[in-house]
Amino acid sequence: MFKKLPTGLVLLVLTATSPALGQRGPPPAHQAAEIEALVNKASDVLEERGGKAFADFRKKGSPWRYADVYLFVVDMNGVVLFNAARPNREERDFLDARDADGKRFHRDFIEVVRNSGSGWVDYMFPKPGQSHATVKWSYVCGTRVDGVEALVGAGVYVD
Repeated sequence: MFKKLPTGLVLLVLTATSPALGQRGPPPAHQAAEIEALVNKASDVLEERGGKAFADFRKKGSPWRYADVYLFVVDMNGVVLFNAARPNREERDFLDARDADGKRFHRDFIEVVRNSGSGWVDYMFPKPGQSHATVKWSYVCGTRVDGVEALVGAGVYVD
């Protein structure tokens, strides 16, 4: 259904084609590769197990959630289906929500998935447990959850 691009390719393309993205400094290649592998694996698990996988994705200290890394799942209409770090966002429409700089990053997630199948988006968002927004780069990948077209993502905070 969605095409998963080689590790780092979309990051390179986005950085090269958008001065605003390049100015925020993408994550180091080793972190980008780690996040891409995590999200691509989560996409496969979601297509196999559907929403039953959410319980495993939510566990702190698991391969799915560690340090400041956590998974989120959004349907293609902008409704958050799952967010390991912020369950209060679940079942809410964030299509037009803006980050600290006014960017509608959920729209960007959806656009990247529709256009490329997967890719990186930068935005301002607080780390788990904090209220001050910092630069975050998230890799998102198209998937299906219980028959619903969606995207799964995870990110890296760049301090």
